[in-house]
Amino acid sequence: MKKHRVGVIMNGVTGRMGQNQHLIRSVLAIRDQGGVRVSADEVIWPDPILVGRDEDRVRALAKAHDLERWSTDLDTCLADPADTIYFDAQRTTQRATALAAAIRAGKHVYCEKPVALDLTTALDLARAARVAGVKSGVVADKLFLPGLVKLRRLIDAGFFGRIIAARGEFGYWVFEGDREPSQRPSWNYRAEDGGGIVFDMFGHWRYLVDHILGPVRSVSCLGVTHIPTRSDEEGIAYEATAEDAAFATLTLDGGITVQMNSSWATRVYRDDLFTLQVDGTEGSAVASLFGCRVQDRAATPRALWNPDLPNEIDFRAGWTEVPNNETFDNGFKAQWELFLRHVVLDEPFAWDLLEGAKAVQLAELALCSWHERRWVDVPDLEDGR
Repeated sequence: MKKHRVGVIMNGVTGRMGQNQHLIRSVLAIRDQGGVRVSADEVIWPDPILVGRDEDRVRALAKAHDLERWSTDLDTCLADPADTIYFDAQRTTQRATALAAAIRAGKHVYCEKPVALDLTTALDLARAARVAGVKSGVVADKLFLPGLVKLRRLIDAGFFGRIIAARGEFGYWVFEGDREPSQRPSWNYRAEDGGGIVFDMFGHWRYLVDHILGPVRSVSCLGVTHIPTRSDEEGIAYEATAEDAAFATLTLDGGITVQMNSSWATRVYRDDLFTLQVDGTEGSAVASLFGCRVQDRAATPRALWNPDLPNEIDFRAGWTEVPNNETFDNGFKAQWELFLRHVVLDEPFAWDLLEGAKAVQLAELALCSWHERRWVDVPDLEDGR
């Protein structure tokens, strides 16, 4: 079996997301399956080197997964021509500088989002990658989840007729850290450290809406800090300077209106932590992360408003589950495989640094809308081509 070895510098994998989703469930899972198969006798074989600032943590992580290659010296790693991909899952405030260094070193780059904390920097990275002739990719994991793959399939099949509107609900209660430990790091709630739900989640909403429903053309947003005081990892109280909820309305081509509610201060009464309902003239669907239910025009019950009598219609019973019809892989792993094929085989890859800049643009304009209390148009972006 011929192996196309691809050295991958993995920075930030001692964190939860980098370790679980990218190292263990993606790169190591690809190795466990024997690589990314190119032909009957040919595979792409990722060879990671783990990079982190804390020597004890990065060494322990490498040992736990029988990996010999690890380092605390990013510059030395970037200087090694044997490793051709740089991956970044660090805290957002550190990402742009490291990506720029990797691009200057001639590495292909793949990273978590947001790629930067301002649009100018994000566009500079996209231009730098193009000029350097390196390939780039930004994580768009939710597009690869079963529920949203099924939703895209319904749209492609014309199930909805003319799409009218969509409504997304995301969130859960993040414990304040006083009586129970928080499920999220404390920096998420400090604006000075790059925290806030707008930059954290609107990158997801940009690629989801753009690639499933259509290009975003304008945004109106309200951000709120519902929990003003939280406790950090040591139990010390601190002021939450970043918003923990954001409520946005987006307009798309074709007159489609999308509402997206995001909150770390809400209790879940729905099928999953994220659901997206799409309504059309011929039918509706509600997608969660793993499932998707539909109701077509002919099966829609005749609802009547009468507040004087209990409603006798079981509205949930009238929806049908969309079958899988395929085997779904881990969403992060599926995109890693596509990016590896993009680097080695030059196959198309839709989610480059310019796409990452679009995500930053929407977050930046949503914050502008909130602070200036107005609708904001979302212009087309380009990286200077």
